[in-house]
Amino acid sequence: MPACVMPATKLALLALSVLAGSWVCGCGTSDTARNGTSASASSAAGHSGAGGAARTASIQSPLLRVASVRRLPAPVQLPAVAPQADGALALGGLDALDASVAGMVRIGAAGAHGAGSLPFALHDAAAANIDGHVYLFGGGNAGSASAAIMRVQGASAGMVGSLPVGASDVAAATIGHTAYIVGGFTETVPLRTIVAYTPGSGARVVAMLPRPLRYAAVAAVGGRLLIAGGTSGTSAQRAILSFDPVSGVVRQLGELPHALTHAAGASLNGRFYVIGGRGENLTAQTAAILAVDPATGRISAAGRLPQAVSDSGAASLPGRILLVGGRDSAGRAQDQVLTLLASGSPPLSLQGSISLPSQVSPPLAGSIPPPLDPHNIYAAERPGLLSPTVQADPALVYVPNSQSNTVDVISQHTFKVIRQFPVGALPQHVTPSWDLRTLYVTNDVGNSLTPIDPRNGMPGKPIPVLDPYNMYFTADGSWAIIVAEAHHELDFRDAHTMALHHALVTPQCAGVDHMDFTADGRYALVSCEFAGRMIVVDLNAERVLKTIELAPGAMPQDVKLSPDGATFYVADMARGGVWLIDAQTMSKIGFVATGIGAHGLYPSRDAKVLYVSNRMEGSITVLSFATRRPIRKWRLPGGGSPDMGGVSADGKILWLSGRYNAEVYAISTVTGQLLHRIKVGNGPHGLCVWPQPGRYSIGHTGILR
Repeated sequence: MPACVMPATKLALLALSVLAGSWVCGCGTSDTARNGTSASASSAAGHSGAGGAARTASIQSPLLRVASVRRLPAPVQLPAVAPQADGALALGGLDALDASVAGMVRIGAAGAHGAGSLPFALHDAAAANIDGHVYLFGGGNAGSASAAIMRVQGASAGMVGSLPVGASDVAAATIGHTAYIVGGFTETVPLRTIVAYTPGSGARVVAMLPRPLRYAAVAAVGGRLLIAGGTSGTSAQRAILSFDPVSGVVRQLGELPHALTHAAGASLNGRFYVIGGRGENLTAQTAAILAVDPATGRISAAGRLPQAVSDSGAASLPGRILLVGGRDSAGRAQDQVLTLLASGSPPLSLQGSISLPSQVSPPLAGSIPPPLDPHNIYAAERPGLLSPTVQADPALVYVPNSQSNTVDVISQHTFKVIRQFPVGALPQHVTPSWDLRTLYVTNDVGNSLTPIDPRNGMPGKPIPVLDPYNMYFTADGSWAIIVAEAHHELDFRDAHTMALHHALVTPQCAGVDHMDFTADGRYALVSCEFAGRMIVVDLNAERVLKTIELAPGAMPQDVKLSPDGATFYVADMARGGVWLIDAQTMSKIGFVATGIGAHGLYPSRDAKVLYVSNRMEGSITVLSFATRRPIRKWRLPGGGSPDMGGVSADGKILWLSGRYNAEVYAISTVTGQLLHRIKVGNGPHGLCVWPQPGRYSIGHTGILR
């Protein structure tokens, strides 16, 4: 990306069912502790020498995994990021409209929050931590490059020095008490320099690169500075360079598999990681993570990000890496912070197989209505079995538009939008309450619930609730379960007042998203979108009992229990199908391919089939509960992005949001024909079809029993 980035239209971007999670940070020590995270850490960096061999010998598996995801206050690309205390500080960058920003964001255990402002807006700057203090170097804005060296103090930053020349497109890392600033662009001339800055001693050029370089991935490992890729002239580079600050020598250590620029650099467990990035094309982003052995230059594949991204900032912390913001292949700035851990890190959850009958918890505090049919948990959802509570409710479809911050209301009779009203930021789902008297819009970034009266379809006063990505209710109606994805929690709240009862932190479940309950309502099977696993939660004890590993790269989404209560179906968007989980032992028993981007799961009203929305191929697979096999596939004419929704009360129409097409689909469940394509706001997500048959709701977009 050039230093002065041309504006790009912001397209609808919906979270990966994220992100999100509150952040559980790994523990332990590594070379990252020597890269300027604190005064003691910085001091340790000066003692390389013979210690380097010992560190190399102890290098562990290079694979990284996404341990948690949370959100920034706003999307950003090209931020300057430095480690600080137990987290990181992100400074400046470009916003969703490609405008430079001056904001400072602190990322820590409590989430990501605004922390003040720079004196002026900047992007493409570099940041580093020297002896416990964060410094900012250079940066660009409106065709000019800054030479400023600023030190962050509280909620502001002040000038403490100057670079030899104004430069944007720079990268930096700390060794000992000195930050090293690599390459850059003066807005007219690309730079070959490595500049050293030690507080109190000024900035000076200490080495020259083999060629001018911008947008390189840089990190300090074992007392040396490693530099990978970047842009020289107009060409992305492959070279991996090593700079020894003692000798002042720059040498080529190896080569990347492909030319790469705009990648993030970080260090962990004695390795140099090159994360994401792109080729010379603005849309050639990659999700790859590469590990470089600093002793040999050997390259290893080290995992993949949830999506291809370039222009992220990275901070190396003890035991983990934080990856901040970035840009996707459509030019959209990202609002996610990923915590990356080594795959060999100690498990963060209770592992192993369990048999639920041997660990049965006491019944839930309240009374669970007995099943109408012990062989069919959906017996109360058959056509015509509307509760007296909802019989007079108008037949409407409520569509939360995540990117428009609105809800569209569609008449099920005319198939037209009859109303639109504003809600909080990033509405994700519309969820029926346990008693069927209220529909809640979960305003994720808005930190609120918007109640809707289903008797007239009108919204009420927002209710403050932290990070409601999704929402469920215990089967006895006692607790609402707020899926606080960005904070990595399942928050048990009073179902009526929404007062917090218990925040169940789930560090093992990055991207906690969707769930369904066992037939007796005692246990929940919960998807962890970015961890490739499921967790089992005891809803009475409010604790995690077990994790279930799915497969490398798996991205579990929606969850539904079979009518007989024996099997959970879990949609996997990355593998294009559904996992089968035994509801008795909570263990994997199979996988069924359905289509690219398998996402939403909806039982038919007669409980004979399961509708699977394949978001990335514009299709719906009809899967037989009896055989556990697909029996037909319906493709949307002209394509689409079928996502979340539900089935009409009479069972004749499947309603699905078109996540990336700003539309809603009404599909005949008899013929599979697309009956109507209805334009709505941007980013329609978890729509709710109302009313629905059933006696009580356990949440999401309408799981009634």
